[in-house]
Amino acid sequence: MPSKKIDIDRWLDKLKRIEEKVERLALLSHLSQILNSTLDHKEIRRRAMEAATQLMRAEVGSLLLVDEENQRLYFEVALGDREEEIKTIPLHFGEGIAGWVAQHGRPLIVNSPEKDRRFFKGVDERTEFKTRNVICVPVKTKKKIIGVLEAINKKGKKGFDKEDLSLLISLADQVAIALDNSRLYQELEEMFFQTTDSLADAIEQRDPYTGGHTQRVTLYSQAIAKYLRLKPSERKWLKITSVLHDVGKIGIEDYILRKPARLTTKEFDTIKHHSNIGAKIIEHIRQLKEIVPGVKYHHEQINGKGYPDGLKGKEIPLLAKIIAVADTYDAMTTDRPYRKAMQKKAAVEELKRCSGKQLDREVVKAFIRAHQNGEI
Repeated sequence: MPSKKIDIDRWLDKLKRIEEKVERLALLSHLSQILNSTLDHKEIRRRAMEAATQLMRAEVGSLLLVDEENQRLYFEVALGDREEEIKTIPLHFGEGIAGWVAQHGRPLIVNSPEKDRRFFKGVDERTEFKTRNVICVPVKTKKKIIGVLEAINKKGKKGFDKEDLSLLISLADQVAIALDNSRLYQELEEMFFQTTDSLADAIEQRDPYTGGHTQRVTLYSQAIAKYLRLKPSERKWLKITSVLHDVGKIGIEDYILRKPARLTTKEFDTIKHHSNIGAKIIEHIRQLKEIVPGVKYHHEQINGKGYPDGLKGKEIPLLAKIIAVADTYDAMTTDRPYRKAMQKKAAVEELKRCSGKQLDREVVKAFIRAHQNGEI
């Protein structure tokens, strides 16, 4: 009888370990999905560290990224009460557990750090933190080490083991993929912005009287956006809209754009078409469908007296309302051949006067706050 009881206990213990392993593998799969559900580099780094801490059942953890130029590591994310202080501590290659892993490219478990010569006591001394055990693995993309992922102080009495190491290595692979995808996306996005900036500059070259207009409208729009409840995606679309809001001027004759005197009624009616032309140009680029309304309607007015469609109030898209305020302010504060620029103070007063009539009231308020804070 006793022997059978021992066998049952052993099998129950084995079954429990299997169930725990399955749960941790399921958690790894879930955390990997969360990691790869965003392309925001900063968000990926934080999710990576949260995932490592959760998966390793640790008290705290860190993601250290490689600074190749200075041959050192810096704490990009360090969860815990001393996060900001930890971020100021650099580690040179070969220094500390993380530095050793970065230098040699091999994972490491240290369950008795006080007995390991590779352990760097500086972080504990600076933060009054007691490191009991550490697990650290390299983060690699295309065989190149870009950082290290570590978890510190496993909860419970046991230290880190080979199963922990296998799981953390798998997580580090997912972190590397997510970071690399984010890097590629950022490079493409940067190239896109450079291309749109170049296009905007080319259009401005045709109009010698509005030099720098696009850059200023973009600056003003971004400043306004800080004081409005916009989602990160809306801020991005606003930036692109402000850069391309006058792209339709490419279809306006030079003699109108370059005319050194006031436009006739007929000429002004012609230039009004630039917003529709711009919208039609952008419509052909599927990825830019979000900015079409902003490009098309940035000359609409709250009272319905704008163009091209005479929209009123809430019918006008928010991005268009923001561009309208930035565009109007720049027009008033820029010299024209037929008139001198208005003083900035007077231009702000004119925006207030137009608030709720031609321009959106909330957007004007946001503009004024940005102006008062020296951002415009």
